Amino acid sequence: MLPGIPPSADEVIEADERFMRRALELARDAGKAGEVPIGAVVVCQGEAIAEAGNRRERDNDPSGHAEFLAICQAARELERWRLPDCTVYVTLEPCIMCAGLMHQARIARCVYGAPDPKAGALGSLYAVHADDRLNHRFDVKEGVLAEECAQVLREFFESRR
Repeated sequence: MLPGIPPSADEVIEADERFMRRALELARDAGKAGEVPIGAVVVCQGEAIAEAGNRRERDNDPSGHAEFLAICQAARELERWRLPDCTVYVTLEPCIMCAGLMHQARIARCVYGAPDPKAGALGSLYAVHADDRLNHRFDVKEGVLAEECAQVLREFFESRR
């Protein structure tokens, strides 16, 4: 991709899958550590600048969701709280807390893998990203490597039963 020239559809798909694969690696690492296996990567101008896996159990922190941690890390890295040029990649559809943080951080886009029919706030239960009552809306792309993302979660919970 050349500077100043928008990426082609194929380039966007390729980048979405590449960054989601990294989020999947982080999810698997979180699962090995006893966390619900969710991973997230924040990308700014085509470069991964922050990443995290879930850390709720390890840190005893209810906000220790992968995307929450990665967004906070990205803000520190960029030394600003507004992230309008960033995309968040996460293996599971964000909950209302994480979708709210995306709204507050003014992210441009969220790409997620598996939907979350029990807590999803970017289309399943709520549509925080598209709520006209809020002062910021952002793009969402769902279903990138969805089956692989869902399988990581299924395997984790099956091993716990």
